[in-house]
Amino acid sequence: MSSDSPRSIKAAIGLDFGTESVRALVVDLNGNELGEASDSFAHGQIIESLPGTGERLPPDFALQHPADWIDSAVAAVQGAIAAAGIGGDQIVGVGVDFTSCTMLPALADGTPLCQDERFAGEKYAWPKLWKHHGAKEQTDRINEVARERDEPFMARYGGVIGLEWFFPKVLETLEQAEAVYDATDVWLEAGDWFVWQLVGGDASELPRSTCQAGYKGMWSANDGYPSSEYLAAVNPKLANVVSEKMPGRLCPPGSCVGGLVPTLADRMGLAAGTPVSAAIIDAHAGVPGVGAAEAGVLVMVMGTSSCHMLNASEEKEVPGVAGIVKDGILPGFYGYETGQAAVGDAFDWVRRLTGQDDFDALTEAAALLPPGSEGVACIDWFNGCRTPLMDGRLSGQFTGLTMNHRAGHLYRAALEASAYGFRWIVDLLREQGVPVTRFVASGGLPHHNPLLVQIYADVIGETIEVHPSKQGPALGAAILGALAAGEDAGFHSVEEAVRCMTAASGETLRVEPKVQAVKRYASLYEQYRQEADRLSAGEN
Repeated sequence: MSSDSPRSIKAAIGLDFGTESVRALVVDLNGNELGEASDSFAHGQIIESLPGTGERLPPDFALQHPADWIDSAVAAVQGAIAAAGIGGDQIVGVGVDFTSCTMLPALADGTPLCQDERFAGEKYAWPKLWKHHGAKEQTDRINEVARERDEPFMARYGGVIGLEWFFPKVLETLEQAEAVYDATDVWLEAGDWFVWQLVGGDASELPRSTCQAGYKGMWSANDGYPSSEYLAAVNPKLANVVSEKMPGRLCPPGSCVGGLVPTLADRMGLAAGTPVSAAIIDAHAGVPGVGAAEAGVLVMVMGTSSCHMLNASEEKEVPGVAGIVKDGILPGFYGYETGQAAVGDAFDWVRRLTGQDDFDALTEAAALLPPGSEGVACIDWFNGCRTPLMDGRLSGQFTGLTMNHRAGHLYRAALEASAYGFRWIVDLLREQGVPVTRFVASGGLPHHNPLLVQIYADVIGETIEVHPSKQGPALGAAILGALAAGEDAGFHSVEEAVRCMTAASGETLRVEPKVQAVKRYASLYEQYRQEADRLSAGEN
């Protein structure tokens, strides 16, 4: 807590939207975390049946309810302000990070199409969560046409447009529910929709994040979105989607996009007109949140899935990278995004699959096993492979099982497979000439699962720093909120804001690799790569 008197404190608030909940974090301008609160979405992940109608959803569907985003944000902000013990008028700025690509169709006034009674019972009118995998055929078409036309934007994405991205989900709706597509006035990311609700205004001025557009929407500052000619080649009706159904202005994270509207200010307990930053992808917010303001630091934001973010001074073509965006994370750098599609959720799946009540006993059993899980091996593609193969259709596997193996063997094998996948990403970046000099872990997993971090350090053979803040993305969002406040916050640069607002986070834990484990994992990693090559080639 700051030593300043409560009424003299100025603070920013960061809203961190995850898959199941939203967290609000109040941070003063010296980096002291004053209060936090979280609130779970009432509908959670909508993966089994559609609200209201009870219609069973296909296996690849993952939806959300937009009302949850507003209601949970209000509850979280109220709780965080109360915990901080300050007044809402002392908040100088609001920052927002959001899962991506979570996106939705809306009417021109911002009403989500699923909240229009005409479309409430139509599953394609609902927001598609980032992990929605219904657009496999559409993703294939988008990639096929781009390769045939030798579209230059492919180089920014490692040669592959991802299944979870913006345009595949738009095309899926067009081809599967044309009436929904026709009724849509605005296609947009959920993070942009939420910020639009915070600041209000006409659709033509809605603030779209350059981070979300650059990494998930195939946009660049130099070239804009894909051309109408390319989109028409994908589907003739898609030709004018950018000009007709994607209005708004593109704004970088940290820029002020407007002031908080009175209705939401009153509900949240904040002052009307409080500056609001453009949104940022949740994982990307973790970079400023751990104080990484220089090139070469690989920030591992580890949760349900993992995104590994890196700033570099040069742009290099890297096969399978999820995106390379100039100024995409911090100004002055090329921001590289890589990631793994199933991490924390895969570990929880193993827990449930093996009938365990919690992770404690499972982790204790896994920790007693040697590297290699006594012969049990795993390929961790339980939600597809993001980097480097960018193929959501791939599936995972366990091999080497005998009747002597127990739940701890499967769990440790899953942890090890996740670490092998991470090393593959690191090797790929370095092979393409992108420097990786430090590793900083953030997010829920590194703090709650020290065994996982140790295995990662042993597999890559390097030290991993675990940042002390358990709220890396939320802290990063708060920093962006402070930047949106401009002179009221008093920062003169992004670097100054990052430095000042992460200075009080505490002592960093350094996890050193164990020599014998490093040697053992070197050969196990090669076996993982060989099996991954075989499996991705479709060999039995």
